[in-house]
Amino acid sequence: MEEVWFTAALWLGLALLATLLSIWFRISTALSEIVVGTVAQLVIGALIGASLLATDSSWVKFLSGTGAIVLTFLAGAELDPVVFREKWKEALAIGLASFAAPFLGCAAVAYWALHWTPQASWLAGVALSTTSVAVVYAVMLEFGLNQTVFGKTLLAACFVTDLGTVLALGLIFAPFSMKMLVFAAAGFVAFAILPWLTPRFFKRYGGRPSELEAKYLLLLLFGLGGLAVWAESEAVLPAYLIGMVLAGTVGKDHHLIRRLRTLTFGLLTPFYFIRAGSLVSVPALLAAPFVLVILLGAKVVTKCLAVYPATRFFGNSRQEGMYTTLLMSTGLTFGSISALFGLSHEIIDQAQYSYLVAAVIASAVVPTLVANAFYLPRHLLGDARSTETAPVQPVPAAPATERSTT
Repeated sequence: MEEVWFTAALWLGLALLATLLSIWFRISTALSEIVVGTVAQLVIGALIGASLLATDSSWVKFLSGTGAIVLTFLAGAELDPVVFREKWKEALAIGLASFAAPFLGCAAVAYWALHWTPQASWLAGVALSTTSVAVVYAVMLEFGLNQTVFGKTLLAACFVTDLGTVLALGLIFAPFSMKMLVFAAAGFVAFAILPWLTPRFFKRYGGRPSELEAKYLLLLLFGLGGLAVWAESEAVLPAYLIGMVLAGTVGKDHHLIRRLRTLTFGLLTPFYFIRAGSLVSVPALLAAPFVLVILLGAKVVTKCLAVYPATRFFGNSRQEGMYTTLLMSTGLTFGSISALFGLSHEIIDQAQYSYLVAAVIASAVVPTLVANAFYLPRHLLGDARSTETAPVQPVPAAPATERSTT
C-alpha cells in the first residue's frame, strides 16, 4: 500500500504545482493541470521511468473517470431552465454550428490531406467536433461566469454540440444491440422519474451531516455510468443528462453544489486533467508535428468560421463572440473518448490515435489560453461576483421563481 500512498502524494503534488502556476500566470487551473501532466510524464519518464506516475493503475483510472463524471454532472446542473427556455434558439444555433462544421471539415481534411481511410476520417471528424464541457465549465466556474446568462447559454450550447457528437458516434460506429436498448430504456425511465423523486427525497432526508445528497447523486452517476459501459458506451455520457434534468433542483441548492465542487476540484479533477495531459506522446508528435498542426488547425478554423457568425447573429459583442468561439473550440472528454473508441475497435491505428488525442488536448490548451488572455468578457465579471456573493438558500426553502438568471 505504501506505493499507492506515495503515488497519490505525487499526483496531489503535481495538482498543487498546477494550481500555483495557474495563480502565478493567471490561467485556468484545468489548463495548467493538462500542461503539468504532459511535462511530468516526459520529465519523470526520462529521469526515473514512466511507471512512477502509474497512469494505467486501476485506482488512478477510477479517480480520473469519477472526476470526469462528476464534473460533467456539475456542468449539466448549472443549466438554468429559465435561461435555456429564453435562449434555446441561440444555444441550438451555436451548438449545431459548433458540431457540424468541424465534423464535416475535419473528416474532409483527414481524408484528402492526410489520406486516412474513410472510416478513420469520419472518426477524426467526430473526435474533433467536440467541445469540452469539463474545460468550459472549469473556466466558467473559475471566473464566476457560470452564474451569468452568458455563461449558462454557453454551457447549453456545449450540451448541443456534444449531443451531436454522441449521436454521430453512435449512428456511424456504435453497435445497435439489445444492451443499448436496455440502457436507453433505463435512462429514459430515470430521467423521467428523477426530477420528481429527487426534491422530495432531499426534503425528507437531506440536510444532515451524513451528506445523504452526495451519496444519492454518486449512486445515480455510478449506476447509470456502469450501465452505459455495459452497453458498450461510456460512463460519462449519462452524467450531463442527469445534471441537466436535475438542474431545477440540485442546481438551486448552492450549498450542495459547493460541497460537490470541493470534492471534485480538490481531489478528482486533478487526476482527470493531469492524466489527460500525460497521454500525449511527445516523441510521436516530434516525429510528425505537421499532422498535429493540420488536425488542430482544421478544428479551430472550422469552429471559428461557423460559431463566430452565429454568436454575432444573436447580438453578442465582438469580444463575447470571440470568447464563445474559442471556448467552443476546446476539446477533451468526448474527443478523447471517441479516439479511444476508434483505437479499441481498430478503426484507427496507434499513430492516428496519438495524433487525435494530441490535437484534442492541444485544443483544450491553445484556444483557452488565447480566450482568457485576449477576449475575456471582463464587463461580465462584476455581475458574476455579485451573484456569487449573494445570500442563497437550499432547495427546500427556495421557490422556483427566485432563481437568479444573472
